[in-house]
Amino acid sequence: GCFAFWMWLRLDRSPWWATAGIISLVIFAVILTRSEAAFAGRTYAAYGGIYIVSSLLWLWAVEGVSPDRWDVAGASICLAGAAIILWSPRPLIQ
Repeated sequence: GCFAFWMWLRLDRSPWWATAGIISLVIFAVILTRSEAAFAGRTYAAYGGIYIVSSLLWLWAVEGVSPDRWDVAGASICLAGAAIILWSPRPLIQ
């Protein structure tokens, strides 16, 4: 979704790119609400780690730039943090 807006605003592509971006972001929002996490904030925090890794995969696969060791280290730390946030044992909320 965000890349579609990038194409429209930064690369002067057709406004249809913005439409595709809006549709993509709405689908993403609906899927994110289906998370089983107890609180939305934790779901979004965990998503942050996934988003970072996905962005680096996009950088590599679409833009043709290989992530360096610092990219990989940072993404690994973010994924570890997301896992801790999402799956740490917590007391049940009454």
